[in-house]
Amino acid sequence: MPKKAGTEEWRKKRRQEYLEMKMYRYYIFCEGQETEPKYFRGFKKLIEKNPIYRDMVLIEIEPCQAETMRVLGMAEDYVKKNKIKKGQIWCVYDKDSFPPKHFNGVVERAESLNKENLELQYHTAWSNECIEFWFLLHFAYYTANNHRSEYTTFLNNKFKELGIGKYQKNMDDIFNILMEKGSPKLAIRYAKHIIKNGQGKKPAEIAPGTKVYELVEELVKYLPEDEKRNFVDCP
Repeated sequence: MPKKAGTEEWRKKRRQEYLEMKMYRYYIFCEGQETEPKYFRGFKKLIEKNPIYRDMVLIEIEPCQAETMRVLGMAEDYVKKNKIKKGQIWCVYDKDSFPPKHFNGVVERAESLNKENLELQYHTAWSNECIEFWFLLHFAYYTANNHRSEYTTFLNNKFKELGIGKYQKNMDDIFNILMEKGSPKLAIRYAKHIIKNGQGKKPAEIAPGTKVYELVEELVKYLPEDEKRNFVDCP
């Protein structure tokens, strides 16, 4: 038994040393258990294939199965438990039907935490009402403040039009579908325009709206050049 415990400690120490070697560190905490994690794992997979950055970038994706403030709370607990002192902490969450006070509170709490350690910064990649709004921006500029069910209907119709079946939550290939059938470049442009038009408003007041594009832009920096062209104009 002591030998096994010693082996576990050794592995833990080696893993910590490996993580500390990474120059760029991203810890992504997702409200959803599968939809958002599967989407961001698409970026992680491509970055890990990029010989330029794969040994420099750490991306850890944590499904939370929690909402708004609880996502941030779980991120804080994770940081303390693992003694993380450097990196970017991203909270990916939806408004859904939660009170504006809770939804806006995540941003306010993150801003407060960021004053404590300039090398460890919290970011909020929110969607109002849901992540599906970010997905549909890959296909159209959409500003109607409809119920989240309308976003799913839109995606269903678009997927049918493209001959790729029906949109479903937790799709394994959602990242590839949006990359190959949609336009990530336009999604970023549309999302930025919507946020600009909502300047001065709180997140709950920007409906619909999303800041998922901010996390996407961060991760895109480490993609292979041929994949990066799907998101940004490359020289």
